[in-house]
Amino acid sequence: MPIVVDIDVMLARRRMSVGDLANRVGITPANLAVLKNGRAKAVRFATLAALCEVLDCQPGDLLRWEAEPAAGG
Repeated sequence: MPIVVDIDVMLARRRMSVGDLANRVGITPANLAVLKNGRAKAVRFATLAALCEVLDCQPGDLLRWEAEPAAGG
């Protein structure tokens, strides 16, 4: 998937656990893991805003676009 989720990077920078982040954002650790591991199909802006508030970062610090390799080449 061309959208890469860098929550792990921000968690490491903030020295915060997944469980602590989930509690502070108000989502389950399982749902945070789905997002963190790039398996989410969507993210609510409210959740993204809460992640940014707790991690003191911008959405671009958590999400980035990465081109997919060209097929057949």
